[in-house]
Amino acid sequence: MSQVTEDIVLDSLRKIIDPDLRKDIVKLGFVQDLVIDGGKVSFKIVLTTPACPVKDEMEAQAQTLVSAIEGVTEVNVTMDSEVPKGRGVKDNVAVPGVKNIIAVSSGKGGVGKSTVAVNLAVSLAQNGAKVGLMDADVYGPNVPLMLGTGLHQPPVFNGQLIPLEAHGVKMISMAVLVPPDKPMILRGPMLHGIVRQFLTDVNWGELDYLIVDMPPGTGDVQLSLAQLVPVQGAVVVTTPQEVSLADVRRAVKMFEQVNVQVLGVIENMSYFIAPDTGARYNIFGEGGGKKLSDEYGLKLLGEVPMGIEVREGGDKGIPVVISAPGSPQADAFRKVAEEVARQISIEAMKPELTILSKAHQH
Repeated sequence: MSQVTEDIVLDSLRKIIDPDLRKDIVKLGFVQDLVIDGGKVSFKIVLTTPACPVKDEMEAQAQTLVSAIEGVTEVNVTMDSEVPKGRGVKDNVAVPGVKNIIAVSSGKGGVGKSTVAVNLAVSLAQNGAKVGLMDADVYGPNVPLMLGTGLHQPPVFNGQLIPLEAHGVKMISMAVLVPPDKPMILRGPMLHGIVRQFLTDVNWGELDYLIVDMPPGTGDVQLSLAQLVPVQGAVVVTTPQEVSLADVRRAVKMFEQVNVQVLGVIENMSYFIAPDTGARYNIFGEGGGKKLSDEYGLKLLGEVPMGIEVREGGDKGIPVVISAPGSPQADAFRKVAEEVARQISIEAMKPELTILSKAHQH
């Protein structure tokens, strides 16, 4: 009977290719803790996103490949994930413990940007990621109501604010720091100060993703925010109408100006499914997000249908991915979260992939 060695096991695992990063899992360093005890082989496959759509296939493939090695009697595969840390944008304040910051932005108000930010954050948390949500929309901070944290003031510990938590997401918002009946009359520099505080004076702890709900629009405030926050990628929310697309074009140009990668477009209120007949109506026209993604070579991260569940969930503080997990809306938000996580990990792995391919050429 032939001896099972580490090389033989790793060689067989090289046949498994990560579909996003287009390299084998051994070269990417995903195979860890390999232990061989006679005919028993155990190892971990550590993926770069908690919501990896091919996780089960990879596990099955690894099991089959290693079981086929002569002399192997038992195979134990553990699947795990370690979200890679994005490359911070230089000169920006990096937030200790936070691996990736994702801005959720829209060219104008009324497209459901906060709803998208909240459901995206909760979906990522449901997949086992550590998630924070920073409500930087200081003029209309409605995230606390949608997330259901209420407007309690956050506790302060060692001079730092402790974020409020709901549905597995840590959250900080202007709305919990200022009484809701006080109008927000902020000028640019003051806003800057607040956002900087949200980044440096809040104890976020260890986070895989910090989602930033940006104020709608593309003015100076948004521009300076995009420069101030070390964002790994931005997600732009739109609705299918032409007017809203013109706004998104501005948002995309704005992020280009500050060298922030736009991960893709989410088309919200994409269509309406009649609850009684299940018929689909394109109330706001259709194909806007697709047109936009074609025009800029951006990814269409998903189309979220309209539905009364989304509004009800938002009003009650129970996001639709929790209040109506079987709804088409929840399903669409989960897919969007998966896509966003994938794009972030592809971005984060880029320098390593370049190094890998260079090493390969020598």
